[in-house]
Amino acid sequence: MSNLKFCQGPDCHTYYTQDRLKGPTGNKTNQTRRRSRLIYGEFCDTRCYNAWFNKYGTMAVDHFGRLKEVKHLTEQNAWIKDYDWNWREGTNSNWRFVNKVTKEQRPLTEQQYNDSNYTLNERG
Repeated sequence: MSNLKFCQGPDCHTYYTQDRLKGPTGNKTNQTRRRSRLIYGEFCDTRCYNAWFNKYGTMAVDHFGRLKEVKHLTEQNAWIKDYDWNWREGTNSNWRFVNKVTKEQRPLTEQQYNDSNYTLNERG
């Protein structure tokens, strides 16, 4: 079974590139790209990504939830995971939580850093 995925750009087949031109000699047509790895989510390039969002973006936001009030960054919800790329062995932990409001830092283990469900944020 093929692991190839189709680009979801609504106009992908209309953009002329050599890799979209498929078929036997004398009967070639532009086709939607198929890739084993789509580097822009479900799209082969930014042109297809932007075409999809221009066509369906408003419907997607309405479907998944449009903001109805202002969000505020507070001390309680300002925690983000951070990594010190200049870290050297023998120094403090290179994984940490940083509060973007207070600048407070709390150390993390590598496992906590890699756990997408681990957070210090509270609702706010």
